[in-house]
Amino acid sequence: MSTPRGRKAAAGKQQRSGGGRSGQGPQRGGRPRAAAAQRTPRSERVDVHQPDGVRLQKLLASAGVGSRRACEVLITEGRVQVDGQVVTELGVRIDPTTQVVHVDGERVQLDDSKVYLAFNKPLGVVSTMHDELDRPSVGDYLEQRKDRLFHVGRLDVDTSGLLLLTNDGELANRLQHPSYGVPKTYLAVVPGPIPRDLGKQLRAGVELEDGPVRVDSFKIVDSQPGHAMVQVVLHEGRKHVVRRMLEAVGHPVESLVRTDVGAVHLGELRQGKMRPLSSREIDSLYKAAGL
Repeated sequence: MSTPRGRKAAAGKQQRSGGGRSGQGPQRGGRPRAAAAQRTPRSERVDVHQPDGVRLQKLLASAGVGSRRACEVLITEGRVQVDGQVVTELGVRIDPTTQVVHVDGERVQLDDSKVYLAFNKPLGVVSTMHDELDRPSVGDYLEQRKDRLFHVGRLDVDTSGLLLLTNDGELANRLQHPSYGVPKTYLAVVPGPIPRDLGKQLRAGVELEDGPVRVDSFKIVDSQPGHAMVQVVLHEGRKHVVRRMLEAVGHPVESLVRTDVGAVHLGELRQGKMRPLSSREIDSLYKAAGL
């Protein structure tokens, strides 16, 4: 905890330790320095300054973090990291296309050439950018865009719902890799009634021809005579895995919609429409992918 500046002992200690340098003094109100424990030892510090880059506070303001003055305060308070290094000097310049910035632990997207979209794939649309059989494809909905986008994973032609589109190859590859276990949420209409122990059975695991599969969670959303709507959450990415799993337990899927990928929600987005992801959604995907 910082000692009030008026005390002589603190002043003497500050002189001996070089505490008068920029970014090393206490915060206003005597609060503890938020990033003090995170600072890298001097011998391990890496110079993140790029002389031909853009000023850090300008990039943060352009990314919507706050006004330039507010971003300057964030920097001097030690709440901004560049490539894992806490930056407290206002003269630092960085390359937004190669360097990674976090504010209060959340990644800030600086490269405006990167595109992140949520797309509600309609039924009957193939999850490809071009279909050799001339069937409707995801690429048909992107013909007016200049960006070279690709889809993150796939949805079956008979499944509608949330499909992520981006030109961020590293993020897309990680989100599809099973080791990161990004959860995906589906709503399925199946024949009813649903036995009370079905959720327990699915959480314990069901054996399929290509290995066992288990859900992260399962619940009944609605039940009508002869039919039920169930919510299934799992992080599997195998082909037709939801359909095969529910059929294996005696409840073949009649209709299937993916509503969530990680913290990104389909919401009220209409079929065939797309929207840009929010900065919070993008940050959540980066965290899920370990970036």
